[in-house]
Amino acid sequence: MPIWLIVVLVVVVLLVILCVSLYNGIVTKRNRCENAWQNIDTQLQRRNDLIPNLVETVKGYAAHEKEVLSEVTKMRSAVQSAGSPAEKMAASNQLSGALTHLFAVAESYPQLQANENFVELQRQLQDTENKISYARQSYNDCVMTYNTAIETFPGSMVAGFGGFQRMQGFEVTDASVREVPQVKF
Repeated sequence: MPIWLIVVLVVVVLLVILCVSLYNGIVTKRNRCENAWQNIDTQLQRRNDLIPNLVETVKGYAAHEKEVLSEVTKMRSAVQSAGSPAEKMAASNQLSGALTHLFAVAESYPQLQANENFVELQRQLQDTENKISYARQSYNDCVMTYNTAIETFPGSMVAGFGGFQRMQGFEVTDASVREVPQVKF
């Protein structure tokens, strides 16, 4: 067997190994993104499970704040019924804003602030919000790594053949979430 044929075979085998390795790396990164999204979804569900208890506790003390309570309930339903990750992200942003407004309203009720059940629910929701924030950051990191892998050479060639699509990271698009709520009495 001539030496040039051996060199060609070695180069072909190395290219195949490189392509398989790149493909597997991209699949791994995509799976990490999906796992990171599932972590966000888990924390959103935890928050949704805590909200009815919080609303019921606040109702007893702030019966005339029905508008705030109904807004929180409405936003919670929107998160639960959202289908795509993008819809869930948008609904979650709105719910975060409604919860911030609810806590701002609750501050004007000293007897509510002294209620042990309310304080514990508030602590759990704040803990869950922190976990959601961390999970969103982790998701965005995974998406950035994945998108970089499919957009840079030579991964872009493998991604093109493999049908890999760019993923959308989490971003706050609702301006009301960025604003500090104003409470007027």
